[in-house]
Amino acid sequence: REREGCGFGIFLWWCQQEEVCSKSVINSCGDCIRSGPHCVWCQQLNFTKVGAQEAVRCDTRAQLIARGCPVEEIIAPENLVDIVEARPLNAVFEGRELVQMSPQRINLKMRPGLPSSFNVSFKRAEGYPVDLYYLMDLSYSMKDDLAQVKGLGRDLFRALNKITQHGQIGFGAFVDKTVLPYTNTNKEKLEKPCDQKDQQCQPAFGYTHVLSMTKSADEFGKKVSEQFISGNLDSPEGSLDAMMQAAVCGEKIGWRNSSTRLIVLTTDAGFHMAGDGKLAGILEPNDKQCHMARNIYTKSSEMDYPSVGQLATVLEKNNIQLIFAVTKNVEAVYKELSKMIPKSEVGTLQSDSSNVVALIENAYNRLSSKVTLSHDNLPDDVRVVYTPMCTNSGPPGENEGVCDNVGVQEQISFKITVTASSCMTDKSFTIRPQGIRDTLTVMLSTTCDCQCENPSEEFHSHCNYNGSTDCGICRCREGFLGQFCECSAGVKDEQSLQQTCRRDNGTVCEGRGDCVCGRCQCHTTESGTSYHGEFCECDDDHCEKFQNKQCGGNGKCNCGKCECSDGFEGSACQCKTSQDGCRTASNTVCFGRGDCECNRCKCHGGYQPPNCLTCLGCPDQCQAKNCIECQGFDSGPFKKNCSEACSASIRSNLVQKFSLSGKECHRKDSEGCWITFKLDQLPGKDNYYAEIYDMRGEHCPKPPSVPAIIGGSVALVALIGVAMLLLIKLLIYMNDLKEFKKFENEKKKSKWADNPLFQNATTTVANPTFTGE
Repeated sequence: REREGCGFGIFLWWCQQEEVCSKSVINSCGDCIRSGPHCVWCQQLNFTKVGAQEAVRCDTRAQLIARGCPVEEIIAPENLVDIVEARPLNAVFEGRELVQMSPQRINLKMRPGLPSSFNVSFKRAEGYPVDLYYLMDLSYSMKDDLAQVKGLGRDLFRALNKITQHGQIGFGAFVDKTVLPYTNTNKEKLEKPCDQKDQQCQPAFGYTHVLSMTKSADEFGKKVSEQFISGNLDSPEGSLDAMMQAAVCGEKIGWRNSSTRLIVLTTDAGFHMAGDGKLAGILEPNDKQCHMARNIYTKSSEMDYPSVGQLATVLEKNNIQLIFAVTKNVEAVYKELSKMIPKSEVGTLQSDSSNVVALIENAYNRLSSKVTLSHDNLPDDVRVVYTPMCTNSGPPGENEGVCDNVGVQEQISFKITVTASSCMTDKSFTIRPQGIRDTLTVMLSTTCDCQCENPSEEFHSHCNYNGSTDCGICRCREGFLGQFCECSAGVKDEQSLQQTCRRDNGTVCEGRGDCVCGRCQCHTTESGTSYHGEFCECDDDHCEKFQNKQCGGNGKCNCGKCECSDGFEGSACQCKTSQDGCRTASNTVCFGRGDCECNRCKCHGGYQPPNCLTCLGCPDQCQAKNCIECQGFDSGPFKKNCSEACSASIRSNLVQKFSLSGKECHRKDSEGCWITFKLDQLPGKDNYYAEIYDMRGEHCPKPPSVPAIIGGSVALVALIGVAMLLLIKLLIYMNDLKEFKKFENEKKKSKWADNPLFQNATTTVANPTFTGE
């Protein structure tokens, strides 16, 4: 079979595999063609046997031929490549249009999934016109660079003439947006943003187009010499704004249609990008349109910076290549930017731009000698792989193909492999060399239907004269059914007959047979056996396998389940019938708590393998104390129906000493007595033997002493009465003491005044014997 492109690994991995036709539901030749790139159809009339499904007509070419289908009866649409336009390569510019890539237009007619390849040739032109636009940063830090560039006009043209006799140069300048925080908006600072000592300083600006494309070195030198330095506040500049306007304002810049377009950006600072405008309150996104009036970018203070993605798209659309001539301090930044912009180069600029001419010359040579093919507007479900065929070729890839170090007049080729994974009509995409005007338009359509040579008879004998043939299949006229239109529907319509062949309103005969006169006529399987069942729901080819053998080779498959031979068991008959591995020491099988399958115990809920002895999730055995109480001491909740409630699951004995090992259970019974017992689970799920410790009376609580209770109560009451009397006495004493202290304090504070009615007593002594003499 076709082996195109098998040499480049994973991109055409199908080349390393055998042809396979992965069929699903096949009811027609079209279904077959759409099911896979290697599926072909046999249109021979008698190729299918009675009852066989028509899907057997669909397989690989080798399989159909092996089953007896003549080669001329095989329908296999091929890929067609039609080169509509292929102008010869013309890589010497002599005043007429150059053709560097051929062909220019191709029509592809393809099968889904089947790759189609064609070659594209490219020849690098000699003397191809070059338009170079010198875009310079005029912020204050570039002052010495501007002085150097003013004298480089003739050197630039001399370097350009080495490349082509049809070169032009333009000039533009940029700083940044004239709003805060990028530029000082003080009126005086806007007019003169440089230091006061600098007399030659132009007002702040965003981007200015100075000179359209010209062939005159004198005009270039004159315009550049008229430029002066300007200034701004922050370090990043508005270079993305300037490059966007230089790319989209083609008429003002003077880009020619047939030329290599170059923008040389010289700067010593980084760049602002989309989103930075928010710092100045600028929210309107960049619209990628030209906004130039009187050679000035008018939307600088109204529109945000473009994103890197927007700039890359516009540059690629307009076939513009970028050369970043930057100083050492920002070289790493622009190298990262260059990775995101196709056809761009970075060169290190000396501090005073003295090496700019050599830098541009070297960068141009690198750009022009690298040929990169890529595509635009690729439709969904289409894959393109590029395989470069040149001396310095890059690896095959799905996004682009690269040939490096291509010399002038050197012809190279690319192998283009296209694969469509679905059906489509009249789709197209474009292949182009990056940075070059030449294009290749690929028109694409797929073949998803068959063009069979059908007999002209409207009612063919192959269809019992009740229908016509279409790619070997009978298409019955109204009222007739069956593989060969042999069944008359009678008074019933076709839909009613079809309904009787559906199980649970599913597909007719489960998609494995034909509904013939209201009954399923089952097809044969690919292995030669037949589907069976009322609705063809059964087949004997899809049972469980063991050691890659159906039913382990120890049974037969019947309707998807294994029927094992004597001496074997298991879902795939993988086990010999035996219970040796399930036997316990007590000669039981899984202790009666599981089933022995494949000589291993499959335990019932909660019980653990290997022998189903223990149960991690079962209730605690000590919870059986009600049965223990009624059997051992004839008391408790089950006293009246102990035999019915407990005898089937528990046998018990009263013992003075335990003989069973395991956990002792201590529980209180209904009378408050402690009972002690041990349980041993016998084979079976609810089958226990219990030993009950026969010393229940020793652990029962003693009755209370009535005299002690009465005496204690009386003593307690008397004690409480005495305590109350003492408390009252204490309170009275405390109150008297408080009043006495109050009286003493008032007595000390009192002061007694003289009573005005009080007179001292007068004592008069008279001597009765005294006569006065």
